[in-house]
Amino acid sequence: MRILLVEDETKLAEYLCAGLTEDGFIVDVANTGVDGLHLALETEYDALILDRMLPGIDGMALLSALRSKKSTPVLMLTARGSVEDRVSGLQGGADDYLVKPFAFSELVARLQALVRRSKSDAQNSAKTVKLEIADLEVDLARRKALRSGQRLDLTAKEFTLLVLFMRRQGEVLSRTELAEQVWDMNFDSETNVVEVAVRRLRSKLDDPFTLPLLHTVRGMGYVLEYRSA
Repeated sequence: MRILLVEDETKLAEYLCAGLTEDGFIVDVANTGVDGLHLALETEYDALILDRMLPGIDGMALLSALRSKKSTPVLMLTARGSVEDRVSGLQGGADDYLVKPFAFSELVARLQALVRRSKSDAQNSAKTVKLEIADLEVDLARRKALRSGQRLDLTAKEFTLLVLFMRRQGEVLSRTELAEQVWDMNFDSETNVVEVAVRRLRSKLDDPFTLPLLHTVRGMGYVLEYRSA
């Protein structure tokens, strides 16, 4: 298992790195929040051990930036152990929280449990390969969409947009959220990229069929849902 350790206390980082390596982990170490965030975003890790108080950007800011991009399991390791600190850490995106001083054996056990849960979740997610609503079916493994048995000729972006709507059936998604989730960009009110993409998707998804599934909610966004005629 490959672990990223983000810890600014040099002696503690060396101690953890040596111990985890002896236990069979591959460990990368970052001593600042900036370096930690860069490695966390650019490299695939099985888990992160994250100090809360770091130079540059602190652990909570790093966690927030990481969670907007990736779901890598995070064990927060910190001297701040009040109930408020633990709650804010977990609500901020940490998967587990361990307070210093700590037992090394407990750290390893928690780390192994985190990775185990993460792999189990990934396997369960992989089993969900088909999404359905009314007569629309999306096969995630084969990357194809069918409506009333007819294959929809979608571009890669249109397919990604449709999958997002399918996963969030019944939820109104704003243009801002669509821009962030599909195009990975901050929404610019001067552009109409979202409207154009939705219009093109709708022309393939709904126009040839009697019952529309993709609806505009005026002033709010769009929703994919079944509405009886």
